[in-house]
Amino acid sequence: MRVHIADHPLITHKITVLRDKTTPSPVFRQLVEELVTLLAYEATRNVRVDKVTVETPVTTAQGVHLSRPLPIVIPVLRAGLGMLEGMVKLLPTAEVGFLGIKRDEETLQPYTYANRLPDDLTGRQVFIIDPMLATGGTLIDSIDYVLERGATDITCVCLLGAPEGLATVEAHIAGKADVDGQKISIVLGALDEKLNEHGYIVPGLGDAGDRLYGIAQ
Repeated sequence: MRVHIADHPLITHKITVLRDKTTPSPVFRQLVEELVTLLAYEATRNVRVDKVTVETPVTTAQGVHLSRPLPIVIPVLRAGLGMLEGMVKLLPTAEVGFLGIKRDEETLQPYTYANRLPDDLTGRQVFIIDPMLATGGTLIDSIDYVLERGATDITCVCLLGAPEGLATVEAHIAGKADVDGQKISIVLGALDEKLNEHGYIVPGLGDAGDRLYGIAQ
């Protein structure tokens, strides 16, 4: 499994403002969109393309366009929705699916409550977007969900991660039976210090869904 932790002053600046508890929801939403677009550059580094020839006003030129089947972007509801616009700005032709996974606040275990995905993801590049990689349970469930549908090329984009959650995901992936050509990557805006006793990332930025939408669920 490949892990990339972004190291760019603009990303660090935006994450710093996101962390600030006084940042209002409208500003928070805008910053998340901008931050995801920056992270998407790294996440799409190996997006599949085909060579094409186009006519310029002067002559012909060699270039590329996205291969088919087109990539699919999957926000994990509900907080992942706040990342969707920033991702599709870079991949406007990508298809979009939705996966509803919620963490039980007592057991910290995730459960799936909604799915709007194709039954067959064979040959598709899948981009899973979820703001926080905390305990790792939600991301593991999301990865397993798309693997079961035939996906083998999966990139997960998260604003923040905790070392415990990242280690849990890595151990889960390493412990699974090998799949031919399986490629799983995680792109993080930052890797934070730890999880607290409630399973929240420290220093973190609080509950991303509540801060995006201003309504506790």
